[in-house]
Amino acid sequence: LRAEQMAQRDNNVWRGVGVATFVEAAAFGPVYYGPSGARASTQDGCTVKLEPSGVVRVMTSVTDQGQGTLTGIAQIVGDQLGVGMADIDVTAGDSATTPYGGGAWASRGMAMGGEAALQAGKALKANILDLAASVLQTTADALTLEDGEIRDAGTGEARMDLAEVAKAGYFRQDTLPSGTQPELMVTRHHVPDTPYYVANGVQGAHVEVDIETGFIKLLGWWVADDCGRVVNPLMVDEQIRGGVIQGIGNTLYEHSQYDETGQLLNATLADYLLPMAGEMPDIKIAHVETPLTNTELGANGIGESGTIGAIAALWCAVNDALRPLGAQVRKQPFAPEHVLEVIAAGK
Repeated sequence: LRAEQMAQRDNNVWRGVGVATFVEAAAFGPVYYGPSGARASTQDGCTVKLEPSGVVRVMTSVTDQGQGTLTGIAQIVGDQLGVGMADIDVTAGDSATTPYGGGAWASRGMAMGGEAALQAGKALKANILDLAASVLQTTADALTLEDGEIRDAGTGEARMDLAEVAKAGYFRQDTLPSGTQPELMVTRHHVPDTPYYVANGVQGAHVEVDIETGFIKLLGWWVADDCGRVVNPLMVDEQIRGGVIQGIGNTLYEHSQYDETGQLLNATLADYLLPMAGEMPDIKIAHVETPLTNTELGANGIGESGTIGAIAALWCAVNDALRPLGAQVRKQPFAPEHVLEVIAAGK
């Protein structure tokens, strides 16, 4: 890119490369908010229940506004119980049925809600195997869960399915040993013992600045991110891309404009500029996975990482392109008129 940048200057094409490293504080816990007395729920919970039909119901305190969090929660529980996604029903956002928790803020969905789901899934798995062992007159460690069935851990032979286990626990306690408590609904909470978790990454931006019009063209974008264990790579990648585009919009386009009387001049999307798909570069993403050591799941925050790094990378790239002209952008957004102003001042 540097060689291309130097060669293109002879053609009056001004390109820049910007790199920004960043850290993201995620999943704030009670150690952070507790001493201030803030009424913020800084823990998250998950309830997992096996229905007589064999369907697994998951009730989580975290919420999903398009992040894909509930898909990840279902994957985590399904992995523990050996159940496919089609047999898992996830409920969120209903405090009448879900445990109390923090919801969706500070990149906490997987780091907090995912860990609670993992622990609830593990606990229910142990209860299911104990109950199945009572029915089959064997030991729990001789059994395993796979594809919705209780199987012999040694041979893989199917012994009974989850629906049969649930029905025995709910409706045929008379067939169970005296004193058996079939607990087929469990709740677990994750309460972090640190103020917050820290994710990190690096972003690179490649831009071209038209010094005649002041317009900025995005040529390429790269992200390397460490959000701990990646539960669903596709969801994580799209979280990053969405965050990058938000950062680009903040830096290049979005601006509420008022006249001298305080009247908003761009109150509709016909006038208020937002990034459009055709203007966005191909965003290439790579991951470094460093699982958190103080949770079993090891997932860290990701929701805001894209935005945090994008703004700084774009500032660096545009100013790198303008540096030979003695110019430097100094305010957001980088509107064409501002770019032309700083170029003129540099000359």
